[in-house]
Amino acid sequence: MPTMTIRMNAQDAELVRKFAKFEGVTISDFARAAILEKIEDAYDLQELREAIAHDSGERFSIDEILDELA
Repeated sequence: MPTMTIRMNAQDAELVRKFAKFEGVTISDFARAAILEKIEDAYDLQELREAIAHDSGERFSIDEILDELA
């Protein structure tokens, strides 16, 4: 498995150490989850922007949707 190094000042490193311990995870697991969450957020934002760009403005009430599903 590849290894990555993150450089940060001592104060930030201590904060990360404490937070990971508080969450009950390793620093590696915490960093991995945070990095992947950031990537997922960026992907979701891009998907939202594309959806907005192609939005026709048509809206449906919950009753219309339920009638369609029945």
